[in-house]
Amino acid sequence: MSSFFELTTRFRALKHRNFQLFVIGQLISLIGTWMQNAAQQWLVYEQTSSAALLGVFGFASQMPMLLLAWIGGYVGDRYSRHRGVITTQSLSMVCAFLLAGLTLGHLIQTWHLIFIAFLVGIINAFDVPIRQSFFVQMVDNKQDLPNAIALNSSIFNGARIIGPPLAGFAIAYIGAGWCFFLNGVSFIAVIVALLMMRIPKSKTRHADESPVRAFSEGFRFAMKDVPIRSALFLLSTLSLFGLQYSVFLPIYARDILHGDAKTFGMLMSAAGVGAFLGALQFAARTHYKGLARWIGATCAVCALGLLVISQATSFWLCAVVLFTVGFAATSQMAATNTIIQQRVPDEMRSRLMAVYATLFMGVQPIGALFAGYAAKHLGAPHALLLLGVLVLIACVIFLFRVILKVKPQQPTVADTVQSA
Repeated sequence: MSSFFELTTRFRALKHRNFQLFVIGQLISLIGTWMQNAAQQWLVYEQTSSAALLGVFGFASQMPMLLLAWIGGYVGDRYSRHRGVITTQSLSMVCAFLLAGLTLGHLIQTWHLIFIAFLVGIINAFDVPIRQSFFVQMVDNKQDLPNAIALNSSIFNGARIIGPPLAGFAIAYIGAGWCFFLNGVSFIAVIVALLMMRIPKSKTRHADESPVRAFSEGFRFAMKDVPIRSALFLLSTLSLFGLQYSVFLPIYARDILHGDAKTFGMLMSAAGVGAFLGALQFAARTHYKGLARWIGATCAVCALGLLVISQATSFWLCAVVLFTVGFAATSQMAATNTIIQQRVPDEMRSRLMAVYATLFMGVQPIGALFAGYAAKHLGAPHALLLLGVLVLIACVIFLFRVILKVKPQQPTVADTVQSA
């Protein structure tokens, strides 16, 4: 009986019809998305044999999030989020079919891959803040919102486990172009699911201020709210430095662990499995007291994990630590998202999610450039050690300034989140 209760608690957001539809469509679509990402990276390297161009590809796909997410938040707070998500998913489908046509027609060139990755990055800069703020309309009971956020993260990381291996199989036997085609087809599932949703009509909020002012208003709200500000800055530090371990995995697989592409894939899978289970673990929570301590602890685990990997020469040690880092990092992301979603008024939700996307996903291309520069001048192990130390310093600052040194007359971050 207790195990059944835990199961129903873990998936309680699925009792909402709209969220059920979203989960089914999103799971199919995200598997296709991960297939496309893997196939694009493979084609870039196959055509150029250039690690630098792989970095350019990653930069092109991620940079729009830093530059444009604030506009996505502005759109999501003033127009229908339901229609907005349908639009972004439809445009992503067009890009996938464009890639498929160019590749299957033997016309694909490296600049096509990078340019289309940039276009998809622009679409994602609108999609992420709108889709994240759309959760509140898919889940009727706001108490189930944190569970929905965690389950969405579980879906994303579950697809991350399945998609790349499927892409490898497809590339080997039928060609990379079919990965793009299958991704295009997969978007039909999520679009149909979105069209089947019953979303109450809401008033269109006409633009009465500029997008820059709107984003500034959301940013000011985040900076004035101690729980949101503290959690966002720690997550941003993790994203800027800690999550760059993926840049070093090909180097570790080949030069330190003396393996091959299979070794690299297994290391990526270890982090993916940990991330998937971390999201499921957070989904099982029925209360959210002590989120500040949880965020600090999981970030510290990530930092210590990077320090261990920097000195590791064993595949199994690296795999176990990457599993732990994936678990902890996803838990921290879900907890930070929960703090924001619980504390923000609905009329500012998209703008706050745009701030979240900018400080989390937007800083990743900058971190990738820093990680590459450090690896070039220090070597991969020493660069990874440096990144781990930087994240650990941020955790210590968070510990002393947020958890231990709160004025007696003020509630702690954890208590504030609990009362939200």
